[in-house]
Amino acid sequence: MRDQDGRTYAASTVSLPSVHVDALDLAVAMAVSSGAKGIEAAAFVAERNPEPIVGGTAVRDLSGHGINIYIADPTGEVVRVGTT
Repeated sequence: MRDQDGRTYAASTVSLPSVHVDALDLAVAMAVSSGAKGIEAAAFVAERNPEPIVGGTAVRDLSGHGINIYIADPTGEVVRVGTT
């Protein structure tokens, strides 16, 4: 994910017995904790297509006008583009 100032954030999904945080939501949390006020772009790389594209609302909360989220497979090929 890239914020409005061009800073980038990378995260992976955290799945523990007591907590589950999707990768994009975690990247948003890291951005917000660094002072980001908006998102310019996001990408999600996974072995399978996630449904829905964004598990929570964190990306929508920070994207404002909406952004494209590029979904790629492990080879880097974009397999789908979703919009928040």
